[in-house]
Amino acid sequence: MRFPGGDTYTAEAKYAHTKIEIDVSPEPLSDRSRSLAVLAATSMGAYLLVIAGATTALTDAAAACSTWPACNGGYPFAGADVTIAWTHRILAALVGIGVIASTVVGWRTGSTRIRAALAVPAVLYPVQVAIGAVVATTGTPPMISAVHLFVGTAIFGGLLLGLAWSLERQFPTRERDEPLTKSPAIESDSESGTPQPTTGPRATFGAYYSLMKPRLMWLLCLVAAAAMTLAAGPDLSITTIVATLLGGVLAIGASGTFNHVLERDVDQRMKRTADRPLATEIVSVPEALAFGTLLGIASLGTFYVFVNALAALLGLTAIVFYSVIYTLVLKPNTVQNTVIGGAAGALPALIGWAAATGEIGLPALVLAGVIFCWTPAHFYNLALAYKDDYARGGFPMMPVVRGERITRKHIVFYLGATLIGAAMLAAVDTLGWLFAATSVLFGAIFLREVMTLHREQTRGAAMRSFHASNAYLGALLFAIIVDALVL
Repeated sequence: MRFPGGDTYTAEAKYAHTKIEIDVSPEPLSDRSRSLAVLAATSMGAYLLVIAGATTALTDAAAACSTWPACNGGYPFAGADVTIAWTHRILAALVGIGVIASTVVGWRTGSTRIRAALAVPAVLYPVQVAIGAVVATTGTPPMISAVHLFVGTAIFGGLLLGLAWSLERQFPTRERDEPLTKSPAIESDSESGTPQPTTGPRATFGAYYSLMKPRLMWLLCLVAAAAMTLAAGPDLSITTIVATLLGGVLAIGASGTFNHVLERDVDQRMKRTADRPLATEIVSVPEALAFGTLLGIASLGTFYVFVNALAALLGLTAIVFYSVIYTLVLKPNTVQNTVIGGAAGALPALIGWAAATGEIGLPALVLAGVIFCWTPAHFYNLALAYKDDYARGGFPMMPVVRGERITRKHIVFYLGATLIGAAMLAAVDTLGWLFAATSVLFGAIFLREVMTLHREQTRGAAMRSFHASNAYLGALLFAIIVDALVL
C-alpha cells in the first residue's frame, strides 16, 4: 500500500499493533477547561447570531425595531417582533463579553496561532456591532445585510479555530497499552446491520438485505425528501415523493451491493466487516453482481419513467461515483477519501430538487454543500473508533495516516463548516426559527461530544460523537421538511 508522501507501508505491520494514544480518564475541571467552555459557548452564541440573522424571522423583526440601541421605545415582550429583536441585541452583547473573555484568556495562555485566531473576532466584533446598527436603522439594505452576515461568519470561524487549536493544545494524545478499537471478537457491521443466520431462507433474505446497506438509506432518503420539500413545499405531489424515494432506495442498494463485491477480500481482514455476505460467501460474486445490476436498472427506470431524466442522470452518477470512484479510486489510495467521497452523500440533495423542479437550484447546491462538509465530521469519528481495523484493511484513513490528534482537530473544522453551510442555506431560502433553533441546539450537542472526544480519547467517546453527528443532520433535515410544509 502506498500512502501520501511516497513511502510504502504494510498497513497491518505498520499500524495494527502500534500503541494507540488515548486518555480514558477525564481531567478535573481546571481553569483552562473552564476557558474552553467559555470559548465553546461564545462560538455557539456567535453562530446563533449568524443563523438567526439569516432567517426570515429576524428579518421581519428588524422592521419593528428600527432604532439602535433601543427599539423605538419598545420593551421586550411588547410583541413578538420586538421581543425577537431585543433578544438578538441582548445575545449580541453577551457574545461580545464572551469574545473579550476568550481573547484575554487565549492571549495569556494560548499559542501564536490561537492568539491570531481569536484576534479575528476581537477586531471584527466592534465592526459587526456598527454594521448591525446601520442595518437596524436603514431598513436592511441588501448589500449591508450581506456584509453583516459575512463578518458574523468570520467571527464564528475565528472563535471555532481558536477552540480547535485550544483543544489540541490542552488534550494532547497520550499513549496507552490498550488500543482505542478494542472490541469483542465478533462485531456487527455498522453499515449492513446485525449478524444473520448462515443457512436457510432467512439467511438468504438477510444476506441480500444486508448487501443494500439499509442503515445508509434513512438518512440519504431524508436528504432527498428535505430537498424536495424545500423546492416545492406543500405543492409537492405524492407520486413524485414515492417515486423519488423508491428510486433512491434502489440506487443506494445497487451502490452498496457493488461496494460489497469490490471490497470482499478486504472485508475478510476487518472485524467490523468480516460477517458481510460476500466475505462469508453466503452470496456468490455473480449473484451479487446480478442483484446490484437489477437494483440499478430498477432505480434508473423508476427515476426516468416516474420522475424525470435529470433525476435519472443524477441517480446514475451517484451509483457510479460511490461504486467506482469512491470504492476503487478514493478509499484505498488517498487520505482525503472521506472528504471527496462526501459528494456521494450530497447527490441526493440534487436528486430531490431535480425531482421536484426538473432543474438544480442554488438552495439544492447549498444543501449538498452542507452534506459534503458534514460527511468528514461524521465519518472521522467512525475512523477513530475502528482505526486498527482500517489499518488491517490497508485503507489510508485519516487516523491511520495522520494520527488521532489531527483527526480530532479536523472534526471540529468540518463541524464548523457544516454549521456555516446551514446558515448559508437559511440565507438563500425562506427558512425560519425552527431551522435555526435546530441547527444551534443539535450543533451544540455535537460540539459537546467532540470536546468530550478530545478529553477522553476513547472508542466510546468516538461513537457518541458519531451518533451525535447523525442526530444533528437528521434533526436538521426534519426541521427543513416541517419548515417548508407547515411553518
